[in-house]
Amino acid sequence: MDTNRIKRDRFLPVSREDLAERGWDEYDFLVITGDAYVDHPTFGPAIISRLLESEGYRVAILAQPDWRKESAFTQLGRPRFGVFLSSGNIDSMVAHYTVAKKRRHDDAYSPGNRTGLRPDRAAIVYANKAREAFGGDLPLIVGGLEASLRRFAHYDYWEDKVRRAILFDSQADLLVYGMGETATKEIAARLASGTPVEEITDVKGTAFIAKSPGACVYPKVECPSFEQVSGDKRAYAQANQIQYEEHDPIRGRAILQRHGARLLVVNPPAMPLTTAELDFVAELPYVREPHPMYDAMGGVPAIEEVRFSVAHNRGCFGACNFCSLAFHQGRIISARSHASVLREVEALTKHPGFKGYIHDVGGPTANFRHPACAKQRKAGVCKNRACLAPTPCPNLDADHTDYLTLLRQVRAVPGVKKVFIRSGIRFDYLLQDKSGEFFAELVQHHVSGQLKVAPEHCVDGVLDYMGKPHIAVYERFKQKYDRLNQRYGKQQYLVPYLMSSHPGCTMDDAVRLAEWLNRTGRQPEQVQDFYPTPGTLSTCMYYTGIDPRTMKPVYVPKDPHEKAMQRALMQWKRPEKRALVREALRAAHREDLIGYGKGCLLRPSAPAKAGGKPAGHEQGRRIQDQGRPDPKSPAEEKPRRRPAKKAGWAAAKPKKNARPKAKR
Repeated sequence: MDTNRIKRDRFLPVSREDLAERGWDEYDFLVITGDAYVDHPTFGPAIISRLLESEGYRVAILAQPDWRKESAFTQLGRPRFGVFLSSGNIDSMVAHYTVAKKRRHDDAYSPGNRTGLRPDRAAIVYANKAREAFGGDLPLIVGGLEASLRRFAHYDYWEDKVRRAILFDSQADLLVYGMGETATKEIAARLASGTPVEEITDVKGTAFIAKSPGACVYPKVECPSFEQVSGDKRAYAQANQIQYEEHDPIRGRAILQRHGARLLVVNPPAMPLTTAELDFVAELPYVREPHPMYDAMGGVPAIEEVRFSVAHNRGCFGACNFCSLAFHQGRIISARSHASVLREVEALTKHPGFKGYIHDVGGPTANFRHPACAKQRKAGVCKNRACLAPTPCPNLDADHTDYLTLLRQVRAVPGVKKVFIRSGIRFDYLLQDKSGEFFAELVQHHVSGQLKVAPEHCVDGVLDYMGKPHIAVYERFKQKYDRLNQRYGKQQYLVPYLMSSHPGCTMDDAVRLAEWLNRTGRQPEQVQDFYPTPGTLSTCMYYTGIDPRTMKPVYVPKDPHEKAMQRALMQWKRPEKRALVREALRAAHREDLIGYGKGCLLRPSAPAKAGGKPAGHEQGRRIQDQGRPDPKSPAEEKPRRRPAKKAGWAAAKPKKNARPKAKR
């Protein structure tokens, strides 16, 4: 018996041989993905393909086809009803390029971590090649994150220009945005019934191209055209704000945007899935592994992060302006039932590689388990009010009881040793839960040595541009976290995520962040520069220099050298960063931070004037008192070395029962 054959049979067909094994002489839908084929519920193409299968359709998978060859797209034959395609789980440009626009050397969503297996702008390239391969009469639907965030005319960071809505460049018939289960089911049913794709214009969560506004059946609003947003940054900011304001499944209107003589119509978002619907989608018969055809290539690294994790929710009302998630999944939370999550955990305990650790019970934000308030269920999210920042809404429901109960149940599953939360928590939301019960159990049971949270910055003005709470909230959270760790005898740490060069962050702000890090004893190992990805409010600020919420100017650090200085300030202790840090401090007129005081970031480089005091004297104690080298020495940047010990010297041993030295 061919065990590999049995393994393959659990996946959807990926070759003509697989089709033949199933006895299929034809199939209904082809799903094209820019990722390797991983049949797991955290991979969008896997969800869509399994959902179509559950509706009774024959589905085949084409993963990472060679976009240079038309034959690569027809190798499975022509589907009966249509093609659904996506660039994969993440944006192909983000997958390929760093924020500095340098080519990445690996791709976790490809076999063996290899790069070059999908093209730049994969959704556009695949769609055009599929159109070329199958002709203009086969319905072509594009979806996934890349398409979703490019559904309107958008600023493209990599070309530094405004591009058309992706439908115009892709030649697709329809675009599905957001979490597309509901739209996909409706589109598939209509295509299977013989409805021409050009007549499918009323499905929520989709976009299409029309000749006139009359094609839209929903209440609608028009935003500035492609031509206007390409030539006028104020028009771009106005369009961006309209798009955000109307992105709501309950009160949102359809949005029209002209592109020359044609009209982009973006229907209102689909409603979030109910708990029952989300349970159904999460428990489709996924193999939960990469296809075995990748075994010889080293597998697909992306599975490692999620193999023993459980996603229990969707959506995020955190509303961080640099994050695209709210514009994709929406701000209304939907969550799975406890029973569904527990069934998944029990299945994981039977996996041959399971060692007793559930790596995450989370989602976009782990501790969001229900809508932010009761009003959202009936009236949708507020148009001009964020739920959490800069201050929590009075109507916020921060009760963590349901999530805490779920975690307790998961911990109690036989075979589970430890349950971690890795996907991140919203600490300002946590502090709003007055009971404190969840916080205590988080520290006791769910931290793997380090808890990652995202204050992002320390300057309140910058945080306002980010859509984040003020730094005092984080500091209050940290104090409580430290007290709880002390109470329960834990040595667990906070790892703060920080961002440099976000719109609104001046050099002075960057220096203040360095000072804050110095005071708190932090030196981040990694620093994230702001990355202007399509569809976010922060990207709009970056391109236009305007805050679309107020239409007021905002400072934007764009110069690569300035960005390098801001980044260096966050890692000022590194020797290779010192020259940049010194330049940044001088640019910000903060030479007071060059000296020997406790608050100083650098030692002085220039010799003191005759009869004068060394630089930084006002912050520090006299050089002579500190036993430091003469500041006239040209080698002050070199680390100080202790005199070499003579052979045979031993380190002094502490005396038994010695009284501890008093702290100075």
